[in-house]
Amino acid sequence: MKFILFFFILITLNANEIKNHYSLRAAYGVASENDLGEILSGSFGTHSRDLSVYSLDGGYLLKKEVFDWPIDIYVKGGISYFDEDEFDNMIEATFYVKAYLNLDFWGNRARLGVAEGVSYAPHVPESEAIESTAENDESSKFLNYLDISLDFDFGRLIGFTPMYETYIGYALKHRSGVFGLYNGVHGGSNYNMCYLEKNF
Repeated sequence: MKFILFFFILITLNANEIKNHYSLRAAYGVASENDLGEILSGSFGTHSRDLSVYSLDGGYLLKKEVFDWPIDIYVKGGISYFDEDEFDNMIEATFYVKAYLNLDFWGNRARLGVAEGVSYAPHVPESEAIESTAENDESSKFLNYLDISLDFDFGRLIGFTPMYETYIGYALKHRSGVFGLYNGVHGGSNYNMCYLEKNF
């Protein structure tokens, strides 16, 4: 984690070379027993087990201001380290496309992000295994992946130009079978995450 923070600082200090074609995000989150709808309505919740995740995602800007709207499209990939309670810890790989709606106001910027993609894990995460057993549902290593986020530009907020395009925010990390579309899985897992993201 110290290396990641050092990397963010190094990118920030190299402000003259910033072109904002790439992104790097470091995040930490904890599992929730609540479903996607409950979390989106503000009931974040936590899990009864000690389940957490660390992730690092990189991205490339595909299109800026789609149709002249304040929407940017990135293609992204990431790895996540699941710190499990009773299961073996593991690393998950994700690949997804993410759209950001840029909301500029009073010299500041906030972004609402929505991503769709796929996730592969070498074994089923513990939170998913618990749910599938309780509900007599299927489970799978390969599932659909959603990433929904809200963040703000910390550099603009504090008025420090070298830190422009440095975002702090919240993300919902969601794996699911999309009501049985993926390998017959109806359930999934949700992690509430906080993150630091830099465009460069």
